[in-house]
Amino acid sequence: MKTVVVGLSGGVDSSVAAYLLKKQGYNVIGLFMLNWEENDDNGHCTAEQDFEDVKRVANKIGIPYYTVNYSKEYKDRVFKYFLDEYARGYTPNPDVMCNKEIKFGPFLEHAMALGADYIATGHYCKRVDRDNKVYLYKAHDQNKDQTYFLNQLNQEQLSRTLFPLADIDKTEVREIAKSLGLTTAEKKDSTGICFIGERNFRKFLKSFLPANSGKIVDLNGNEVGTHEGVMYYTIGQRRGLNIGGKNGYDSDRWFVVDKDVKTNTLIVNCGECDEMYSTGCVLTDFNWITDKLSGEFECNVKLRYRQPDQKTKVSVLDEQTLRLDFEKPERAVTIGQFGVLYLDDGQCLGGGRIDKLIKLK
Repeated sequence: MKTVVVGLSGGVDSSVAAYLLKKQGYNVIGLFMLNWEENDDNGHCTAEQDFEDVKRVANKIGIPYYTVNYSKEYKDRVFKYFLDEYARGYTPNPDVMCNKEIKFGPFLEHAMALGADYIATGHYCKRVDRDNKVYLYKAHDQNKDQTYFLNQLNQEQLSRTLFPLADIDKTEVREIAKSLGLTTAEKKDSTGICFIGERNFRKFLKSFLPANSGKIVDLNGNEVGTHEGVMYYTIGQRRGLNIGGKNGYDSDRWFVVDKDVKTNTLIVNCGECDEMYSTGCVLTDFNWITDKLSGEFECNVKLRYRQPDQKTKVSVLDEQTLRLDFEKPERAVTIGQFGVLYLDDGQCLGGGRIDKLIKLK
């Protein structure tokens, strides 16, 4: 009997993943990762409720469970990157890095040390084995597909991982949990920063990166307001600018167009404009999940998690640097996020950090 260590988060997806693997005949062990230690306003550890749910689920489906503390690794490998990118004026994606540096790093190593054959997670994605290689494909539930967040995985990591939810819709996952009487059946999906959760983001960031207010200017350099620190804003953002109506402008909707970290200036425009669009971008530190391609080719790209894929021409500049030329101009492409490439059949080729924009104007 093969042994699988399942990363139990206290949510419904990992709960059902563990149950399905046990049903398939695996020896299943649950492992809860404590990656962020912090008390809420009432002095309670914010991870306690999740671990209570893990215990209830593990006892219900009849598997042993353990906990492991990776809070130091998380701060060193993920949160430091998160703060460094924001300090540079970029918009990072900690979920991608958490998968690369924690879930498929120390967690995988710990599971192998326990004698496991595989690890498993509640991610919505599909592993396909052929030609002695492992490929990553989109999940059956396209609305929940999470391959975007797994774009930095390699062959060794994928070969050791099972994804039990590959062919299941989210509604079916909740129905299975409900039929089993799991306490996580109706639990709300986690959102916010990976392992840190939902909170007032600007207030949270201020406790680590001191605010440095400055000018908000329009495209002509006219001052129209004051910002609280350029790192707190992202391209395309409309809410929270506190500019309001201004005489001489046609619209009362203002958008962030660009950021100048050196001068601590936030650049905005009243209404949509060409300056918010890019015709392409450059990806660096690109990770090829299976096969490394060269030359030029066409495929699909996802530039943020909830964005529909769009056609793009890819030019491989070197092994880890790619230039993308979009079929149509793309709104609010953001440096620091990841560009993830897909073939038409749903295969995820890999992803890289958006490092340079090719602007429409």
